[in-house]
Amino acid sequence: MQEGSLRCDVNISIRPIGQLEFGTKVEIKNLNSFSSMSRAIDFEISRQALLHSLGQADEIVQETRLWEEGAQKTVTMRKKEGLADYRYFPEPDLPSVNLSEEYVTEIRDSLPELPEMKRRRYENMGLSMQDVLFLTNDINVAAFFDATIATGADVKLATNWIMGDVAAYLKNEKLSINDIKLTAHELGELIASIKSGTISGKIGKEILFELMAKGGTVEGLIKEKDLVQIVDPTEIEKIVDKVLANNLKQLEQYRGGKNKLQGFFAGQVMKETKGKANPGLLNKILLDRLNSKS
Repeated sequence: MQEGSLRCDVNISIRPIGQLEFGTKVEIKNLNSFSSMSRAIDFEISRQALLHSLGQADEIVQETRLWEEGAQKTVTMRKKEGLADYRYFPEPDLPSVNLSEEYVTEIRDSLPELPEMKRRRYENMGLSMQDVLFLTNDINVAAFFDATIATGADVKLATNWIMGDVAAYLKNEKLSINDIKLTAHELGELIASIKSGTISGKIGKEILFELMAKGGTVEGLIKEKDLVQIVDPTEIEKIVDKVLANNLKQLEQYRGGKNKLQGFFAGQVMKETKGKANPGLLNKILLDRLNSKS
């Protein structure tokens, strides 16, 4: 490598999981930039993997290939019959190193979870590749996610909250996930509170942003702000009746065919209850009242 320039060779070989023998090695020569090297490696791995998947692994031969920048692919430069053609020989100044199986196992067991293993674990949870790549892109985000689901939180719901509102807040505030006041335990509590119907999803978002900015607990904020969701049908019926009585003109228009006004009435009920009415129960009662002839 010269100052201000890059010229290097790389060797690529792949082997199926579980296969002990190394795959056939292919050399790519004269790569002159880091971006070209990255693309050449990606292409060659894909080329060899495709041949394996088609049952044509024997077509992967020991050879030297070149990277064609225009075509964005590697092409054969020359084939070599064996190791002798590459002039391989032992380095006389380097002594051989023999590692025991026990030593290798000890080192392997001491390693943290590797990215590939983490991705596979998340895939086995049923997450999409988009979810997996997002979560594993930052080791701290992955740790936060793991701690959240360790509380018993639903895997997909935890993913959605972290990739959605939490990620948006981090981006807007230019913070990392370790900088916010929200803990994984409280995110788990928040998800559980919404899932159980204690609070609505809308109120959950309000609590989430307060937790990220100021900290605290889900239970404490629900009690402090009186945010428990209204699930008593009788109480919701009274509020629906009140809203309809106060908006007779809109009620007449709805019954005249303007069905989109249902959203208007639902919004008025939510305003009266400060967002605490259970949405499913509210819509059921509201439709019954709107379509009633009495």
